[in-house]
This record gives sequence, structure tokens and C-alpha cells, in this order.
Amino acid sequence: MAGPLDLAFDPWDPAFLADPYPAYAELRAHGRVIRYEPTDQWLVPHHADVSALLRDRRLGRTYQHRFSHEDFGRTAPPPAHEPFHTLNDHGMLDLEPPDHTRIRRLVSKAFTPRTVDRLRPYVHGLANELVAALVADGGGDLLTDVAEPLPVAVIAEMLGIPEADRAQLRPWSAAICGMYELNPPEDTAARAVRASAEFSDYLRELIAARREKPGEDLISGLIAAHDEGDRLTEQEMISTAVLLLNAGHEATVNATVNGWWALFRNPGQLAALRADHSLVPSAIEELMRYDTPLQLFERWVLDDIEIDGTVIPRGAEIAMLFGSANHDPAVFADPGRLDLTRADNPHISFSAGIHYCIGAPLARIELAASMTALLERAPTLALAEDPRRKPNFVIRGLEGLPVVVR
Repeated sequence: MAGPLDLAFDPWDPAFLADPYPAYAELRAHGRVIRYEPTDQWLVPHHADVSALLRDRRLGRTYQHRFSHEDFGRTAPPPAHEPFHTLNDHGMLDLEPPDHTRIRRLVSKAFTPRTVDRLRPYVHGLANELVAALVADGGGDLLTDVAEPLPVAVIAEMLGIPEADRAQLRPWSAAICGMYELNPPEDTAARAVRASAEFSDYLRELIAARREKPGEDLISGLIAAHDEGDRLTEQEMISTAVLLLNAGHEATVNATVNGWWALFRNPGQLAALRADHSLVPSAIEELMRYDTPLQLFERWVLDDIEIDGTVIPRGAEIAMLFGSANHDPAVFADPGRLDLTRADNPHISFSAGIHYCIGAPLARIELAASMTALLERAPTLALAEDPRRKPNFVIRGLEGLPVVVR
């Protein structure tokens, strides 16, 4: 097997970030698993392998339920990063059974389909308000005017965060999510630590207020959720609220702008969508596949595994390439073509297995609401200028998306 460094995969190269999909094709041709020294990871680019590994219990988002850092051959995080890791490591995305099972079950008691469905009128009303304001202004930045405020407001409404406090949420989230990129620098870590401490302190006060005076919101529901006497700890509630906020809007924001940028670059598909709004549900699935908001998902190897004759030892880290899997020609016919009518579309943009996104139904409601509002109220929406890509790999998005309503 050739060394990985002679491949085009380079998550810090602006040219790669602009369009990583040709490099993914090269990775898939190279093999089923590729050692990548710069991040000390094993890259997995094929859909079948990614899908199987997401369900493989020999892998874990954490290893600390079974091993110490030393036993696992890893170095403990620096003490200065503790506020971030306390917050992150108590969220169900970074836990494994039995803790994951217990927390997800308790969260599911509050985050019910009925709870999500009850938000539908609020989501559609807000989407229409935001798009109406964009139209009245003759255009603007689709990111800051529609894509961002909609899911942030929806998850804040769901959690019961007062409107006056919501402006802090997006900066906190952006700072924390910086730690999910590959090899984040120390200044990124410092911002994430500060945001983790501030966000945790804020939620601690809000939880105390809801204990005194419960409401109909999700935080009150998390406080009340119990199962045979088992309840969420305060830290688990804080970590769950932050996870729901971060995961509950980051993917939706980026799916919205990535999706519209793709539509503008594929005018035939955009025209078909404008002519037939019943395509919205399949369009959302295809746009999430075509330019995947979360490009990579990491798992630790808890017990040796073998992929295509290569043994990956316990203690290694696997990087499952969602963006590559979603462009695998073994699963998707002509994967580089945007096809809003694509019927067979088993994309893995919401992950799979026990870590399948609990907020996927809400994300689909939000994406459909904003897309429908834009199609109905801004039928002449056009690109004002080419956007700039964020210099991130794992969480794929744009700096902005300037549009005009002619």
C-alpha cells in the first residue's frame, strides 16, 4: 500500500477544502483503510465500511468506560482544557453504554416526537418572517439572515432559553465546535475552554430557575425525566443542553448554505425545484448527501479490528469520512451529480447506530421550512457573489452566502 502522504487528501489545504470530493475518490481507489500520519488516524472512505463501523461495538466515542489514558496508550488532556472536557465528555455523543444508553433514554423522554411536532408552527412562522425580511431588503447574507437565526431560535425556544439571552449562544457554540477540527491549535482550545465555562455557568443558573419554576420547555423536561428512580445529573443536563444546541443548529446552518450554494451552481436542478415544490423532501436528503455538513466522525478502537486484511490495533483512532461515503459510486449512481429526484439515498449525514442524530426529525423540519419559504417568497433569489469557504474540514460550511432578490 502506498503511503498516504502522496495522496491529495489534505484537510488544511484551501484547494482541498474548496472541493474535497476528488481526493475522496482517490482515497477510495487507494483502499478500504489508509493510515494518515498527520492526525495519527486511520481513514475509512467507503460507505459500506463506514456504515458497518458506526454500528460496531468494538469501536467507541470514548474509551474511558474501559481504560485509563495510560492503559490505552494515550495522553490525558491538559488540565487547562478541563472545562471543555467536562462539558463534552458528559454529553451522550461522547459516551458509550451503559452511560449513553441511560442518558439517551432519559433525554428521549423529554425530546419526544410530540415535542418536536409542537414546534412545527413556530418553525414555519419564523422561517417566513426571516425570508420576508430578506425579500424586503432586496437580499443580504443567507447565512446570517436566515440559515443561522432559524435553528438557533428554534433550539433556544425548545430549551426555554429567554430571548434576551440568545445572542450569546452562537458565539459560544462556534468556539466550542472549534475543538472538533483536526489538531486544533492552542488559541482555539483557549476559546473553547472559556466558552465551555461561560455556557455551563449560564445553564447552571437556568436549571436552578427551572427547578424552582418548571415550564413546558426541554430543560424542565430534562429535570423531570426519570426512569425507575434514575435521573440525569446536573452536569449531564448541562452537557445535553449544549450538545442539543450545538448539534441542533450547526448541521442545519451548514446544510442550508451548502445546499443553496450547490443549487446556485446547478441551475437546472434549482429550476426543477422552483417548478415543483413537492421535491423539497428529496431535495433536502440529496443536498445533505451532495455536500455533507459533517465530513468526519471519529471513533476509538477498543478491541483490535481487521479491515481488508489490515489489523487496526486497540488504542488507534479511526476517522470515518462521511463526505466520501456519501459519494461512493458503489452506493450512489453518478455521485458527483446533484439529482434532487434521487430516490435511493441512504446517506449517512445524520450518522447511524447508537449515535444516530436524535435531532434529525427537527433538522428536517427546519430545512424544509426555510427552503419552502425561500421558494415561495423569493422565487427570484440569486447569488450576489461567490461565497468564501470556512477554513474548516470536519464541520463544512461557508463564511457567508451573499444573495439578491431581483
